Amino acid sequence: MSQLPSGVTIRRDAGIYGYERALRRAGLDPVAGVDEAGRGACAGPLVAGAVILPPGRAGVIPGLADSKLLTARARERVYAEVVRRATAWAVVVVEHDECDRLGMHVANLEALRRAVARLEVRPSYVLTDGFPVDGLGAPGLAVWKGDRVAACIAAASVVAKVTRDRLMDQLDEQWPAYDFRTHKGYITGAHSAALAEHGPSPVHRMRFVNVRRAAGLEPATSLVTDPAGALIAEEGA
Repeated sequence: MSQLPSGVTIRRDAGIYGYERALRRAGLDPVAGVDEAGRGACAGPLVAGAVILPPGRAGVIPGLADSKLLTARARERVYAEVVRRATAWAVVVVEHDECDRLGMHVANLEALRRAVARLEVRPSYVLTDGFPVDGLGAPGLAVWKGDRVAACIAAASVVAKVTRDRLMDQLDEQWPAYDFRTHKGYITGAHSAALAEHGPSPVHRMRFVNVRRAAGLEPATSLVTDPAGALIAEEGA
């Protein structure tokens, strides 16, 4: 579904909880949000989170926002509130080798589906961030910049991001030469230098051109940018 259900409208000043309130008024309750972390990283897992927030004051999370706009400390605080207050929440980890096997787009869709399927409460409606996802077991809506405008998506983004950051910290202890704790597997100058010096680690994603290049499997080419304009490693076919 690419449009809101008939009769449902969202006021521009409705705030981050406006989508859930409007959908509940239309009888679509509970509403789940789902989002991922790590899609653009060339190392480590992909993580998806799904969250259903309760209605009313119980579902108002202090400091809730898109995980990318929060500091690490603020994300941890919001994460604790989300898992404490949520009607239901779930997290799914797709390891690097499965990302390689499926390809990042398919792995991303599969992670989002799995996260919703693991919710202990079945949602009546699902909000996704940016693009539609089929196979969720409920009708849904893709919300542009959803992690900034819909509370349940923002909550899911925080759950996914905090979970993945903790996993990358653990991988940093196993593979300290790559400094995963700092860049979380995304491409930076220091990460590129580590790849050039040490080659790929066992947790790098071999579908990414820069990783294959570091392994001597790909000729030198320029890096590409993601739709937001940030430097990333290009995923190959």
